[in-house]
Amino acid sequence: MPPRAVTPNGREKTFRPDQIIVSKTDPQGRLTYVNPLFVEISGYTEAELIGQPHNIIRHPDMPRSVFRLLWERISGGEEIFAYVVNLSADGTHYWVLAHVTPTIGPDGRIVGYHSNRRTADKDALAVITDIYAKLRAVERSAPSTPEALAAGTALLEQMLADAGQTYDELVWSLSQEVAA
Repeated sequence: MPPRAVTPNGREKTFRPDQIIVSKTDPQGRLTYVNPLFVEISGYTEAELIGQPHNIIRHPDMPRSVFRLLWERISGGEEIFAYVVNLSADGTHYWVLAHVTPTIGPDGRIVGYHSNRRTADKDALAVITDIYAKLRAVERSAPSTPEALAAGTALLEQMLADAGQTYDELVWSLSQEVAA
């Protein structure tokens, strides 16, 4: 069953800080497991989700360059923490702090991916939404998808270099500020 077209409505939903959204995918990013909170917050049924690309919940305001970074890292066998805005079936959005890891099989190959997502702190989001808005603007001004990815990636790398941080250090610093 193909994913239905969803238009963002500008409304945000949240979940409790003690809750965790969990999903697993195959190596191509197709959902193989979703926990009940994923089903609830996404607004899709489990049957609508299983077998679909994980990007069924992709929000159009999520910078392509951040997804590129995420996929480069996990397909390379590394974990990543990332702030992500997702889109529910009803058009509402929700922010998460995602921890995505590759699942390694007995032969050492990646057999899928596992993601745990917690609610994102509002103070951290104030920083991230500004960064992501700048990335989206440069990506949207590019004439093609490859050029958008290149421009967004270059800007992200420049912003991180200017701050003297990696993406991981940025995410970690925001998480530490929240915990302090």
